[in-house]
Amino acid sequence: MRGNKFSLNDYRWLLSDAADRLLTELGSAQRDAHEGDVLRQASSLRKHVSADRAHLLLEQLELRRRGRIKFALADSMFFTPLGLEQATDEWVAGYKAQRYAPGEEVADLCCGIGGDLLTLARRGPVCGVDLGRVAALMARANAPSALVAVADVAMLRQPLPSWHIDPDRRSGGRRTTRAELYSPGPRTIETLLATSPTGAIKLAPAATFPMHWLETAECEWISRAGVCRQLVAWFGRLADNPGRRRATLVIGREQPPKYHTFIGAASEELAVAPRLGRYLAEPDAAVLAAGLVGSLAAATGLAAIAPGAVYLTGDTITSDPALTWFEITDETAFNIRGLKVLLRDRRIGDLEIKKRGVDVDPARLRQQLRTPGEERATLFLVRRGKTVTALLTRRQALLG
Repeated sequence: MRGNKFSLNDYRWLLSDAADRLLTELGSAQRDAHEGDVLRQASSLRKHVSADRAHLLLEQLELRRRGRIKFALADSMFFTPLGLEQATDEWVAGYKAQRYAPGEEVADLCCGIGGDLLTLARRGPVCGVDLGRVAALMARANAPSALVAVADVAMLRQPLPSWHIDPDRRSGGRRTTRAELYSPGPRTIETLLATSPTGAIKLAPAATFPMHWLETAECEWISRAGVCRQLVAWFGRLADNPGRRRATLVIGREQPPKYHTFIGAASEELAVAPRLGRYLAEPDAAVLAAGLVGSLAAATGLAAIAPGAVYLTGDTITSDPALTWFEITDETAFNIRGLKVLLRDRRIGDLEIKKRGVDVDPARLRQQLRTPGEERATLFLVRRGKTVTALLTRRQALLG
């Protein structure tokens, strides 16, 4: 792991009972105190620890606060800034762990601070491997039932029963979607596949990778809370549908996670509707990233609102969780003055703006269109031919 300001000994101290007591006291003070009290509390740390370790404690509290979005037990976990950023959240990780057989031994390679490791450990024996000593230290603390080793994945020679790998996408110092720049890169992973054919590779949703993986693996784009979080290439026994694409929505914050999956082919042509239907449907981010809008539209009897558009339309709502539905109330040319009059007439005070292929800043446009009112609406800006159409809509509750 890169970018740490503290030494390995500092992090070892962070895991000590003495540091735990200070973290507990600081956490309680921050929950109950005003900003000035928190600053005084932080200043008092200097009586007990060095400036660096005081900073480390305060950073850890902030990381735990941010980590609550990803982990239910974040307040008892340990993070680094980069480790938290790169970690799989526990609900996506929990979904992925279900694809491994209960009790099956798994190696979690490039495990980082243990986002995937801790959920894999709940279903059976797992060994984490990471080249970074700080990352391995955090992983041991976050997944105490797992074995964790400091090692270079490229040096592994022993065949593995099954595995999961999360290559570093910042090995050159900047985030990249090009798999050939990951560490370890495709060559190391190909060697791993040759000796241990059952595994999974965590990739960025927009990653470019060897094309033959599309033929031998099942590629799955996974979203949660409307954001596509990652792409996973499943190989060997883990690939239920080799050569097919899969879009999966992880729903809610339950364990084991609830999820909805759509499987299709990226080659499915997206038909264009001859007219706008009563409703507009927005495909989930995982469906978009997987290139499965055409397959989903064909399966649900919908069509695109315009050539090249990804928004769909129809006269009836389906209960597919991969679609978010909006009732179209008004259709008009995109004109700020005219839209402002329309919003005032409809008493719209809370406006959500969505757009595709239109060069507009939604935040700035929202300020320009601000009108008084108690109603909510969603405004879609879509390109239809050479013109931009504005569709005012009402978000619909999912049926079923």
